Amino acid sequence: MRPLVLDRHGWLKPASGVMRAPSPNHDERPTGQDATLLVMHNISLPPGRFGGPEVVDLFLNQLNYSTHPWLERLRGLHVSAHFFVRRNGLIVQHVPTSRRAWHAGVSSYAGRERCNDFSIGIELEGTDTLPYTDEQYQALQGLIPAIKTRHPLKAVRGHEHIAPGRKTDPGPAFDWKRFGRESSILPRYLPPRSALDKTYAIRPQRPNLPVKPPGTPIAQD
Repeated sequence: MRPLVLDRHGWLKPASGVMRAPSPNHDERPTGQDATLLVMHNISLPPGRFGGPEVVDLFLNQLNYSTHPWLERLRGLHVSAHFFVRRNGLIVQHVPTSRRAWHAGVSSYAGRERCNDFSIGIELEGTDTLPYTDEQYQALQGLIPAIKTRHPLKAVRGHEHIAPGRKTDPGPAFDWKRFGRESSILPRYLPPRSALDKTYAIRPQRPNLPVKPPGTPIAQD
């Protein structure tokens, strides 16, 4: 299989296992700002249910709230991530990596706030405690090198690390060692062991969603 490649705009070029579903929920990064941080998330809608259209529809502002009572609480939210990786390994790209997606919310890394400004967000279809699939790790194995070739990444963190106490994803089910090894990420770019050893309370009633109310400049939740 040919390596995945990002074009000059930050879209993956057509390839097997990749689809494009452009989200309207993005804006310009600050002038001169490139993506140096990769943020890993998880998401499932309704919580714990996989394979449906709800996540993609949410990012497209097309979610049908009537299909499940839980979804009504998401009405009016405007959110996105650059990539969504399904359980079967399909990579859905919603926002070009040159643009600022609305995935991190209130966050900080290495003393810098507003992580959306300088990060790329990857949403994995899953939950904090259910193991991610081999197909998802394989998809990341192809996706991460494409991102590293296009952007000067200096670190990879989970949402839980840039918003501790507020977010818990990708959770203890995510195998950071496997991810780093298979995606050729040096250990120094991954969360330190002290961060990986932390256990956050699981809150299944509230999935790990980035939230951007209409009219606000940066995702907040």
